[in-house]
Amino acid sequence: MKTSPAALHTLPARLNSLATMAGLLERLENQRSSASAEQYRGVARQVSSLLAQAEPDEHLRALLNVAPASAMLYENLRYEAAGLCRAPLEKALNAELAATAAIKKAQRAD
Repeated sequence: MKTSPAALHTLPARLNSLATMAGLLERLENQRSSASAEQYRGVARQVSSLLAQAEPDEHLRALLNVAPASAMLYENLRYEAAGLCRAPLEKALNAELAATAAIKKAQRAD
């Protein structure tokens, strides 16, 4: 049996709904065929709404550490202020280098 994100860290009651929805989003992410696209979007919207209201503290960080799909939504919500703050630096750098190379390649193809 898999452990839910809420069970891995003692969360304050204010994050219980977010932890529950983050767990559901992780299950949908890992078992894509079990839900429709609309169901997935609905859960992602709810998680996004709860993330927008959440205080960025150690409890939220602990939850996001075990819920990568929710962590990605969090980064997207906070991008203008923090960028890819949760992405490992090496992955972020490699993504930037790959994007730069692809742009240069596309420019040469024209």
